[in-house]
Amino acid sequence: MEVRIHIGKRFALLFGAAMAVAVVMALVESGRSREQVSSANAPLETSPGSSAHSSQATLDLTSTQLNSIKVEPIGTFHFPVDREAVGSIDYDGDLSVQVFPTYQGTIIATLVQLGTEVHIDQPLYTIKSPDLIQAESTLIGAAATYELTNKELARVRGLAGIAEREREQAISDQQTAEGALKAARDAVRVFGKTDAEIDQMIASRKIDPALMVRSPIPGKITSKNAQPGWFVQPGNLPAPYSVSDVTIKWMLANVVESEIALFHLGEPVEVRVIAYPDRVFLGRVAKIYEYVDPGTHRGTVRSEIADPKDELHPGMLANFVIRVKAPVVATAIPANGVVREADGTMNVWVTTDRHHFVQKNVKVGLRKDGWVEILEGLRPGELAVTDGAVFLSNMLEAPPSD
Repeated sequence: MEVRIHIGKRFALLFGAAMAVAVVMALVESGRSREQVSSANAPLETSPGSSAHSSQATLDLTSTQLNSIKVEPIGTFHFPVDREAVGSIDYDGDLSVQVFPTYQGTIIATLVQLGTEVHIDQPLYTIKSPDLIQAESTLIGAAATYELTNKELARVRGLAGIAEREREQAISDQQTAEGALKAARDAVRVFGKTDAEIDQMIASRKIDPALMVRSPIPGKITSKNAQPGWFVQPGNLPAPYSVSDVTIKWMLANVVESEIALFHLGEPVEVRVIAYPDRVFLGRVAKIYEYVDPGTHRGTVRSEIADPKDELHPGMLANFVIRVKAPVVATAIPANGVVREADGTMNVWVTTDRHHFVQKNVKVGLRKDGWVEILEGLRPGELAVTDGAVFLSNMLEAPPSD
């Protein structure tokens, strides 16, 4: 009986001790949880220069170090509001002509080569045209008939006692033949034959089957598909020859759909091509096409570019720059005065005494010709490092030893 009581007391003591340990552990875990919650709600510490709450970095430069930088007052710069697009050069379609024959026929000879400068009405090629042959045959026949009726009329007028009816018939035949000859001459003249050539044809009674095809405009031969023996017809591609005024070129630029409304007819354009990297060709916007490619969501803007020396050639890749608004006058700093940090922030270095420098965070905008627009963080007149800002920023990472 005493043994049982002793064991029961011992068990009670062990049970109580275990309960006490459990309570203590629960209190510890509860405290740890409250500490974690408190830590999660506490503000994060920031590294210098990484947020608006951090202290500004400063540097004091020696006279030797000052020789590595340039300090100037902040000023303003006129930033042009430009848009750029890539396109290609082509001939001016309004100043280019495909030279087809007016009648079908077989090419006899070509008279000029590709790239040749031609003047208006200069012969380009000749064809043997069945229509011309028919017209010339009619002309020679009409000329012969006219000559015959003239002789008959002269004979009748020279006869005494000739009946009036016979005389009137001879006059009528001569007038009819004269009219037919005039019509035949006009028909041949349509083919480009001159009066001198027609007279020679009548005198010789020989048909000239060669139809001369001439250039309708002055310019340069920009394509040649004509070969002797080829059968050609009006409007049947390819044209035997093409003539273009090469002093004006088209620049066809592809612009994004969202910027089409920014372009207007007559606006000045600057064009650069890879072949002449240091040259700028000037022109103006001539047409804004209404069609937008549904796949690329780009439209086409066509500009007319002055090219008096014929230096631009069709197919050349070109870069198109156009000013769509008046220039923006803004606070600005040379590009060497702005440092882009690893986190993407933009910093400059300012000073009041040209010895003590303070790093400031700025917001930048437009860039042009080595200048950067400052939207926030600087005012005109402040002294800032305009060249060598990277040198100061590097000193923060690894300050130079004395």
